[in-house]
Amino acid sequence: MNKLFPFLFILLLFCCQEKVPEGNIRSVLEEQLINSHSKAEWFVPINNAVKGLSVEQANWKDSTENHSIAQLTSHLLFWNRRLLNSFQGNKEEEYKGKNTETFSQLDSTTWAKTVEELDLVMKTWESEVTKASDEQLKEWTTSIANISSHNAYHTGQILYIRKMKGWWDASQGVQ
Repeated sequence: MNKLFPFLFILLLFCCQEKVPEGNIRSVLEEQLINSHSKAEWFVPINNAVKGLSVEQANWKDSTENHSIAQLTSHLLFWNRRLLNSFQGNKEEEYKGKNTETFSQLDSTTWAKTVEELDLVMKTWESEVTKASDEQLKEWTTSIANISSHNAYHTGQILYIRKMKGWWDASQGVQ
């Protein structure tokens, strides 16, 4: 009996796990994209994380190989736009560069433009997921979930820099 208990316990866990019904995948993906983009829920979204930064602040970097806020933002724009183009059915050649090349320093013009473009790309992602076919969503579910996680990960890095440098207003989230 003692050897049977662990097996029954594991079986019970698998049988009783709540799964997201297929019809709700769309709403979960939409919500995750919105939360990582513009709606503060469990974490600060990218729009809030980059809001109000000067180009000097955005380009500040420590003496290590860590990335600046501008580099993190340009990296997010690069991958979100590239994957969005693929999702929309546009042919994207396989990226043969190094991932490190997607982290760019920006000047005052390109910083403002990058923040604006990232916002537009994320709004487009949200719209595209809303109108996508069930078949397309099924094919892209993992990638879209990973996009939201990737965005939240790098947003956390941005917040770390802002808090460390005293550039973060705690009323925007994360105290």
